[in-house]
Amino acid sequence: MDQILNLLSQTHWDHFIWYGMTVILLSAVGAGMGWTMRRPLALLFSTAALLVMTYFIAGMWVSLGRPPMRTQGETRLLYSFFVLIAGILVYSRWRYRWILSFSTILAAVFIIINIVKPQIHSKTMMAALASPYFVPHVISYMFAYGMLGISLIIGLYAAYKRSGDHTELLRVMDNLAYTGIGFLLIGLILGAIWAKAAWGTYWGWDPKETWAAITLAAYLLFLHHRKFHPADLRTSIWLLILSFLFLQMCWYGVNYLPSAKGSIHTYGTT
Repeated sequence: MDQILNLLSQTHWDHFIWYGMTVILLSAVGAGMGWTMRRPLALLFSTAALLVMTYFIAGMWVSLGRPPMRTQGETRLLYSFFVLIAGILVYSRWRYRWILSFSTILAAVFIIINIVKPQIHSKTMMAALASPYFVPHVISYMFAYGMLGISLIIGLYAAYKRSGDHTELLRVMDNLAYTGIGFLLIGLILGAIWAKAAWGTYWGWDPKETWAAITLAAYLLFLHHRKFHPADLRTSIWLLILSFLFLQMCWYGVNYLPSAKGSIHTYGTT
């Protein structure tokens, strides 16, 4: 065990380019195998990509001495990780040969951003973040973001593929959206409990909190429309797109708002 921890402790963000490119390459090969219906090989290479990403995240956790969830770059890392998981789960369950390609592209975008725009990652962490709620709160949100990203991709694909029966595709879109929204709600509740313990109030209308509420409300509106107007796919897709845009604003867009300066929720860059 000590040898494993010692090996992991040598992981550094400067090494990410090699890990990131390996993940993209393995995932791309898996996606190619998916297109050619070679399911065992597709799962093998896709899982190998996920394991490489897992090793790097674990290594960063050990070398930093804290969860790699504090900076924007670190959350992009987690997002790529959960997008890959979502792609593998959908492919394993429903065998859509194109889904691994889309999850690979989406993960690759955030991996490349992290390579092109690296950050300096310090071991320091604000006292308020040293909470038992920190890790489950962030993981809940990042997992939700991954599920909702793949849900949007499937919805757009269903809208593009106008001919044929879309019942199964839309069921997958809905199930992923339900899962993502459920974890959004879990993340929000954990954040409120954490805020009460750290600052004495469940809700402070911080810009991040406000956009989190807007995002959740938009997704709930999408769910409401899907339940009562299932045949109106066009409106559902537009609601899904709008909700995902709100999600991006909640994730990192608030960093650029003047009102967010000094907010506890803005991501650190070092």
